[in-house]
Order: sequence, then C-alpha cells, then structure tokens
Amino acid sequence: MLVAKHALSWLNIVFATWPKAEFLLAAIKTYNDKRFLSIFFFGVSSGFPWIMIGSVLSAWLKDEGLSRSAIGLFGMIFATYSFNFLWSPLVDKLKPPMLGQRRGWIFAMQSLIVMCCLTMSLLRAESDLYYVALVGLFIAIASATQDIAIDGFRIDTIAENDRDGMSAASSVATAGWWTGYGGLGAIPFFLADMTTWTWPSMYLLLAGFMLLLMLATLFTQEPIVDREALLDRVSHKQSTQSSLGYWLKSTLVTPFAEFFSRNGVKLAASFLLFIFLFKIGEAFLGRMSIVFYKEVGFSNSDIATYSKLLNWWVTILFSILGGIVNIRYGIYKGLMIAGIAMAASNLLFAVIAQTGPSTSLLAVTVIVDGFTGAWSTVAMVAFISLLCNRAFSATQYALMASLSVAGRTLVASSSGLFVDALDGNWSLFFVCTALMVIPSLCFLYSIREDIKKVECSNN
Repeated sequence: MLVAKHALSWLNIVFATWPKAEFLLAAIKTYNDKRFLSIFFFGVSSGFPWIMIGSVLSAWLKDEGLSRSAIGLFGMIFATYSFNFLWSPLVDKLKPPMLGQRRGWIFAMQSLIVMCCLTMSLLRAESDLYYVALVGLFIAIASATQDIAIDGFRIDTIAENDRDGMSAASSVATAGWWTGYGGLGAIPFFLADMTTWTWPSMYLLLAGFMLLLMLATLFTQEPIVDREALLDRVSHKQSTQSSLGYWLKSTLVTPFAEFFSRNGVKLAASFLLFIFLFKIGEAFLGRMSIVFYKEVGFSNSDIATYSKLLNWWVTILFSILGGIVNIRYGIYKGLMIAGIAMAASNLLFAVIAQTGPSTSLLAVTVIVDGFTGAWSTVAMVAFISLLCNRAFSATQYALMASLSVAGRTLVASSSGLFVDALDGNWSLFFVCTALMVIPSLCFLYSIREDIKKVECSNN
C-alpha cells in the first residue's frame, strides 16, 4: 500500500509539473545528434529477430495446430538471451578483422541471421519441426550476440558521465527496437491475410529486411574508445605483465569482479534481483499475446494494425517522452510510474478476454501497453547503462540485461502451461500477470536511494 501511494504521488507530481517549454526545447536538443541515427538503426536490428522467432513463429505454429503449451515451450530458444553474458567478454575482447570492435560483430551476426532466415524458408512445420526449432535457436544465438555488441556500441558512443545523453540514447534505441518488432513486424501479418504467402516464405522477406540493415551497419561510424587504457586503469596492469593467464582473467573474470567490487556484493545483488523481477508479468503476457489474439477472434490484419503498427507509433512517442521524463525527474521515478502503468495495462487484456474481439478496446489496450512498454524499457536501459564501467561496457550490460530477459525466456516459457492449468481462463491469467508486477515495485521502493546515488554519481 505504501508503494502504491508513493507511486501515485509521483504520478501527480509529474503531470502537475510537466516540463516547461524551455526545458522541453533543451531536452529535444539532446536528441539533435547524428550518432542517434546509428543507435536507432541498431535498435531496429535488435528488435527485428524477435519477429522471426517470436510473433511470426508463434502465428505459424498456431496455424499448424500446435497447443498453447507447445508454443510456449518453443519460447525456450529465447533462453539464449539470458545466457549471452557467458560469451559477452569475448565480444568485448576479440576484435573482428573488419569494421571494428562493435560494427564487426554486429555485421557478422546480421549475416548469420540472414542465412538462418533463408534456411527457415525451406522448412515445413508439419515435417521439420525439429529443424524449425534448431534454426530458431541459431537465430536467437546470433541475435543475442548482436545485442551484446549493439549495447556496447550505444554505451561507448555516449560520453562518460553523460546521464542525459544516456537517457536520450536509451529512448532512441527503444524506439528503434519497436520499429523492428512492431513496424516491420506488421508486414508479415498483413501479407498473411492479403496474399498467398505462406509463413515459411515470409522468412525470405525477413532476410531481405535484414540485408538492408546490414547496409546501415556499413555506413555507421565506429566509436573511438581506448579500451586497453581503461582496462589498465581498472586492473592496474604492470607493463611487464603479458601472459595467457592475464588475458583470460581480464577477459572472463575482471568484468564481473569489477561490477561487484565497485557496488559491493549486497547492493550489486540487489540491483540484479530488481532487474530480474521488473518485467516478469509483462513477459508472461507477451509470450502468449499472439495466441490470445487468435483464440479470442482477432484476424491477422487486426494483429498487424493494432498489436504491431499502432503499438509501434505509440511506443516511439512514449520512448521519446520517457527519455525526457528521465532527464527531468530521474530514472527511479520513471521506473516507478512505468511499473504501476504496466500492471494496469495487463488488466485491460483481462477485459478483452471478457468482452471478445473489440478493436476499439484493443486500440485502447495497445496504447496503454505501448506506453508502459516504452517507458519501462527506456528507464531500465538507461539504468543498466549507468551501472556499466566503460572498460567492460558490453560484458557488464549483457550480465544485467540477461537477467531482465530471463523473465521473458526461462520463466515465461511456461506461460502456455499456466494458461492450460487455468483451463484457458485468459482473464484470470492476465490478472495474475498484473499481480506479478507488485514484488518488483516493492523492491524498487526499497532500493530507491541507491538508484538515486547511481544517478548522481553519473552527473
């Protein structure tokens, strides 16, 4: 109850003291930086693979007659995003022969995703289900590795201790992610209703889009970071030290040890636990959303129009506004507001389950859900980015982001089993996902002062 009152008081403060015109102009100027265009396109590239192994794959499997439980368990391939921190030190340490540290890895993983899409287009779910899952796993591995380099690129691009720039970059990256997931992701669903395209053939289109994103990578400028100098400063390496043992330690151990030693074990663990808890409810909902839309009676075109296109524009708008709010009021308040709204949006899905396929109600729900998704993601990305040491930006971000994704992958993969256990009671399912938000808000309130200290130390 105390957390709810606290959150509502901040809501009143935000809307009662909305930034004046001069502040808005100053905040908008923060976005007037050509580097943000590269961050946006990399955001698109980050979100787009979730269509390949998420929405499109779920719709394909649902039309093939697979059960909710089976489709939910198919989401286990997303577990790759939860473990990518295990090989993130290599992405931080090993430099590809072309295009630089960040762009080289991004381009290589984009190439692998294109090849996987071409392979997927040749498969049939009724006879090649094992290979569909295997290729989906390869897409997830390539995408998760790409994300390591993309997050490192964003952190390396923004000046150290530039909290406002990091919030702005986080909002631009979020807008890009949803452009890939929502904007481009709507096209296959329109085609499914309007043409004779099959779901496997959609992967040829997806491969084509990824090829265009590869061109954007070629024209992006690599951020200039003297990583060795930063590593020397952190590890206090002596000039005589040059051994395999040192390389292994600095690559695989030091990034994680530095994070815990800098924050203290207790506080570092608290940060990681909050990151894990924050989006579990949203993850359960997201994993079953396409299945829900189809079962309740929405067409593929409805899904494309509302769940993808409308959600895309709403998310872009609130990503930018969320960045401005974080600049003005701080990350803690942004997270608290987003968490309250997240629970409310889940309850709107429960209303749809009761009323049936109302497109007007779906539009309202998508708008609220887009607000919560964008706002919470911007605040979370900015928060995690500020926790990273620039010497290990990709590794430390991957460690924390993987925990955020773990709720969407390991835990939320059981969402289909959960719905089946409730005898298909979608309303009760969405109410439960709303309740899942409460523990994270309580935890957020308990570490509020620590979050504020992190913000202050990066100003």
